Formats: sequence, structure tokens, C-alpha cells
Amino acid sequence: MTDRGRSALRLSDDVFRVGPSSMRWTGSELVIDINEMGAPPMVTRVRGQVRLTPRAITGVELPLTDDGAHVWRPFAPVSDISVSLESKGWQWSGHGYFDANFGTRALEEDFGYWTWGRFPTAGGATCYYDATRLDGSTLKCAATFDKDGEVRLADLPPAQPMARTIWALRRECRADPGTRAEQLLPMLDAPFYTRAGVKTRLNGEWTTGVHEALDLTRFRSPLLKPMLAVRVPRVPRWNFTD
Repeated sequence: MTDRGRSALRLSDDVFRVGPSSMRWTGSELVIDINEMGAPPMVTRVRGQVRLTPRAITGVELPLTDDGAHVWRPFAPVSDISVSLESKGWQWSGHGYFDANFGTRALEEDFGYWTWGRFPTAGGATCYYDATRLDGSTLKCAATFDKDGEVRLADLPPAQPMARTIWALRRECRADPGTRAEQLLPMLDAPFYTRAGVKTRLNGEWTTGVHEALDLTRFRSPLLKPMLAVRVPRVPRWNFTD
């Protein structure tokens, strides 16, 4: 992942390009072509393709603040995905999703902490957002999506603590009473953010999905922000060859 300047951006109705990588919509698939360098300590070429086929595309948007300055958009919460990267063992296919966050202010201006989860179910998928805003208010929202993209608000079990990360980052996850969420696969660990494959039980159904926790109080630290330049290098100029 690399931060690039405006010269590296090309945008059309169906194609989004940033430097050597791109996303394009074919009408039925989102095709992501990746050509990047890994971050320290694994500074190696990351190259290949991801293809995501939505079961359905939703029209749902969830405002994360009352003024709509931050919005969560679950484009395709139930999808099929195939991954083919040019490294041994980095080829697989299975259940996937596609979502995005949009905003007109920096996250750390409005939030102190949040957790998010997206878990496949027999009927589709379940997503939840739990957030603490800087003004002391909270967001607690859960939604279920069926395989046709229909959505409804849902009640979920209480949030329960999970084991802290290697950076001692606090985590919690929704889980039925008497059970506890368990990390099965670490995906990303940073001092202020973690993403992992997590197994939990929601409304009587065991499921393994993607879970994240974000501590924006830590992120605001002037001691921590310079570390981002090590993990996310910046290339201000880019020239397209075509």
C-alpha cells in the first residue's frame, strides 16, 4: 500500500486507477489488479488479481454521525471472491464482501474507538458497528443481509471482551451469553488498529468472519503518526505509460 499524488489517479465510470494498480467494474464483477510493494519487514512485490462477484448490490448507507459526515456503505455484503497473487499459497476462492467508508472529516476528529464485524450466516451475512464518539455519544447498530441484498436491522448479543493484541489494543466482539469470540487468523496488527478472522456465536449460530478494532485516541498520538510513513510509503509523482 502506497500513498500517491494526484498525478497517479485516473477515474472513469467503471475504472479506478492509482499508479500501477486498479479496480474495474465489468457489469457483473469487480476486478482488482494489484501491483505494489509490501511494507517492512516484508518488502517484496505484491502482484496479482482479485475478482469479486456480488450476489446482490445494496442501496444501503449507514450514517455514523448525526450530521452525516461519516457514512458506511455496504455495497455487496454477500459475494463470491477469488484471489490469485503471484506468491505460493496466495490463491484461494470463497465467501467475500465489499464495503467502504466515506467522510468529510478525519475519523479522529469525531471518534475515540470502534469495533466492526461482518460474519457470514446461513441466510447471508450479519454486520455490526459499535463506536464511541468524542462527544460521549455511542453508535450501536446491527444489520442482517440476505442473499438477495435485502437488509433489516437486527438485535445482537452483547459485546464481550476479547484477548488484547500484541500491542495491547483493547478488543470486544458480539457473542451469545456464555460464549466468547476467538481469533483464528491474524490479518493486521498495529498499535491503533487490528483486523482478524474471528469465530463467534451470534443468535445461536457459530460463524467465522472479519473483525476489526480501531483506537483513534492512540492514532492521534504525535509519537505514533510518524510510524505510518514507514508502513505506508509516499510517492508524490507518477507517470502513466499508456
